[in-house]
Amino acid sequence: MAKIKYTKNELKRQKDNLKRFTRYLPTLELKKQQLLVEIRTIQTAVDRLEIETQQLEQDVRQWADVFAEDIDLNTMFKVTEILTDEGNIAGIDIPLFKDVLFEDFDYDYFQTPLWVDKALDVTKTQIKRKLELQVLHKQQEIIREELRVTIQRIKLFEEVKIPEAKENIRVIQIFLGDQMTAAVVRGKIAKGKIEKKKKEETPA
Repeated sequence: MAKIKYTKNELKRQKDNLKRFTRYLPTLELKKQQLLVEIRTIQTAVDRLEIETQQLEQDVRQWADVFAEDIDLNTMFKVTEILTDEGNIAGIDIPLFKDVLFEDFDYDYFQTPLWVDKALDVTKTQIKRKLELQVLHKQQEIIREELRVTIQRIKLFEEVKIPEAKENIRVIQIFLGDQMTAAVVRGKIAKGKIEKKKKEETPA
């Protein structure tokens, strides 16, 4: 516990601190709840994308035998740009996935098997989902770190700052009360001495 001064100014400072801490605590609790809700929302999106990715891979396996032909799909397109944006959740910035842009290269439609068009669509869809998953995982990472810091602050306020301010206020009030009592006692003693002296000086 930090050293405090036993003065009225210090008492006021401690009361102001307590008021600030107790006012700020509900804000932190609200932020914690917002972050928890957002983590659940993102996890739902992650689960959905992972299920869709797995389902598509299962569908592909049903006609995957055609991939026995030696064709490199990566020579037929490339990713040119990953479009992202920036959002804000509970006062923190997070990346948002928007889209992926592809550039298609020309290929001989007569010499290329019919399944290639379908395979290209599937490959692009999977690339898009994986990139979106990367952004969602980044969101989770940022929000979980913010949640960790927020919980630490809540504990600091609940377990340290607020009890400390209350104890400081109690101790200072006791000290100032004792000082006031002592001053009253001293005043009465001094008054008694003065009155006694007056009586002694007054002729009978």
